[in-house]
Parts: sequence; structure tokens; C-alpha cells
Amino acid sequence: MDETIDKFIAALAESIAVGNFIKLSLGNYKGTDEQLQKITVRPVETKKGARLLFQYRGKTSDRTKNFDASEAAEEVKRHLHTGFRSGHLFTAERDHQIIVGKRSAKMTSGKPTFKTAELQTHDREKRYIVDINAPYLKALGITTDDGRIRSDQRDKWKQINKFIEILDGLYESSDLKSKPKLSITDMGSGKGYLTFAAYDHFSRKLSEPPVVAGGLPQAAVGHSGRNTTVREGVSRARGLNVTGVESRPHLVALCNEIAAACGYDGLKFIQGDIADFDTQGADILIALHACDTATDDALYKGITAKATIIVAAPCCHKEIKKQLTPPALLAGILKHPVMLERTAETITDGLRSLLLEREGYRTKMFEFVPTEHTPKNNMLVATRDRDRNTSKTAEIEEIKNQFGIEHQRLLDRLDQA
Repeated sequence: MDETIDKFIAALAESIAVGNFIKLSLGNYKGTDEQLQKITVRPVETKKGARLLFQYRGKTSDRTKNFDASEAAEEVKRHLHTGFRSGHLFTAERDHQIIVGKRSAKMTSGKPTFKTAELQTHDREKRYIVDINAPYLKALGITTDDGRIRSDQRDKWKQINKFIEILDGLYESSDLKSKPKLSITDMGSGKGYLTFAAYDHFSRKLSEPPVVAGGLPQAAVGHSGRNTTVREGVSRARGLNVTGVESRPHLVALCNEIAAACGYDGLKFIQGDIADFDTQGADILIALHACDTATDDALYKGITAKATIIVAAPCCHKEIKKQLTPPALLAGILKHPVMLERTAETITDGLRSLLLEREGYRTKMFEFVPTEHTPKNNMLVATRDRDRNTSKTAEIEEIKNQFGIEHQRLLDRLDQA
């Protein structure tokens, strides 16, 4: 049995060494860990170099960790000796399968399921702002082992790309480009799809040589103005820190494991509540689909932190709906619950926009791409670029009076600060 397992591990090590390893899976677990069910291994490229990403699938939760080539081989060998009864190694040249019994093991080999050429060419003709080969996409289940978008994740893929496109545009039109460091806080990060995407995008963006007059990278311009060779490794050397805030501990643990496995040193996830989290120092604050007044808490945190950019996608507008008393002119229209609900949403987000403008932000509201979270996808973006505008106060009070609104969470928190 040991000899067969060693032969399987040797095939794994060789495939990694020559660069034709595609993936490996271990199954049929009979060991003592009641939670462990399956292990999947994939190659990933991190900032620290090539690694093997291990995903440990459990009954109730998953774990993620990466290893270098020698460590990966030993980890697979250990698990074949301690409970996994089957292993399947996919390479570009051959597939290898091992079946482990109580006293013996059997290994078979056959034609490859995947080919390297397909991995290298698929989707290369398409241009996405998000790097389709980023390791977190595989770890989160957005892409398959051969780099394709999963059929049930296409909407999520479109959402991620649209979000990064919007965030990148806001960044480019702000003064954040000139700051030596960039700090992003995602309030209510969930499973971290957009948090990972923001980190990966800006880590790549901030490592690019800055372009100066004439379209040449800064490092290519000598003191005399003549072109010189760009030195390898020269970049803007700017710091990036991204924090995801999430109340569910199992999601925080999962996201931190994936961040570590991908080598994302400047990305961390913290368990906490939006209303209590300290956002001081945040340049960009994100709050997508924070329910009801949690959106107001996030906006308040962004405003008081003087964040340059705030991006919110509000949902579950309950606070204003409970208070709404239609003006006499609209009583006949808003007697229908569906119309009252839509009006409450419009007034809620409209008041939030006016409050941001009062606090010195330029705002824009538009429809975001459809997602599985909610069909109501208004996105509110705000860029801090002016002084506080107290003239908005009268407009806000008039709206409150017209619709019988006594309390609005963001307004109350700002006025009590």
C-alpha cells in the first residue's frame, strides 16, 4: 500500500515540477474527523509565487490553506494514510486515480480530462476589469478548475465586474490617486466577493508604474528627460489596506483563510457590527445590501470618518415605511401598499442622498446590475469634494413634514453627533 501511495505522490510532484498539474481531489473519507468530507487542490499564483490551494470541504463549513510544492505533496500523502480512500490527480498529460483499501492500494492512469491549451486560451479574447485568473475566484466558487465562469455564477461575475468598474471610475475621478496609501472598508462584507475583488483590483492597480507626460512610466524617465530602461520591480510602492466587516464568525473565518491562502497580506476580515465598528482612516467605505437602518449606520460611519468615497446599495427600507403618512394630494395613490412601499424606498434613499450632500458630498443614484440579493438595486455613490452645505437642511425638513416622518436614522445620528 505504501509503495502505491508513494507512486501516486511521485506523479503529483512530477506534474507540479514540470508545470502540467491541473487539480487533485481526495474523497471517500473514512477517518476520525467527523466534519471532513473532501479535499480539493488547485494551483494558484500569489504574490509570494506559485502555491497549491487546499480546500477542505466539511459537513457544515469549509477551510482553506495554501502550501508550496513539497508541503503539498506531504499533505496529500498524510491524508491518504489517515482516512481518504480515493484520490484523483488531473494533469495535462495523464489522469491518475488511486483507490486505498484496508491492506492494499491500486493506482490506474488514463488519458487527460483537461488540456493545458484550453486553460491558456479560454476567455482570453474577452476583456474584463476583474482578473478572471485571480485565485480568490476559484476559492469562492466563481470559476471552475479550468478557469471558466460557473454557469450558476454568471450573474455574480457580472455584478463583481460592474462593481469594480464603478469603484475604479470613482477612484480615478477623485484625489485619492495622489495619496501615499489607500484604505478601504467594506461594511457587511458577507462571503467577501466584492471585498476580495476590490483588494485584488487595487493591489494590481497600485503596483503599476505611474504614467507621466508622453505616456511613459515614471521609472522610464531619467533626470534629463531621456528614456531609460524601466527597472524590474519599480512601482508606486503604495500601501493598500482593505477590511471586511461581518457579524457572522464562520464567514469571517472562511474569508481570512482564503485571504491568507491567496497571499493577500493587506486584506483582513473582522467580526463586528456596522453600528459599532471604528472606520476612522477609511478612504473608501462600501455598504452593499446592509438591511434597513444598517445602511444609515454605514453611511454615518463613512461621513464621520471623512471617507472620500462612499458606495451603498440600500435594501429593506422599513423605517420610513412605518411612519409614512401620505399628503392629502397623494392619499388616493398611496392607499395601495405596493405604491406606498415604493414611495417609502424613494423617500428613504432621497433623504440619504440629501444628507450626504449636506455633509459635503457630491452624490449620484442609479440602478445597479440585478443580483440574487434583491431585485431593487439602486446604488448610491458619494464623493467628498466640497464644504458642508447647511442649505439642504430646510429641504430635508420640508420632506419630513410633508410625509409625517419623525425619525430617520442617518439624520438622527448626524444631529446627535
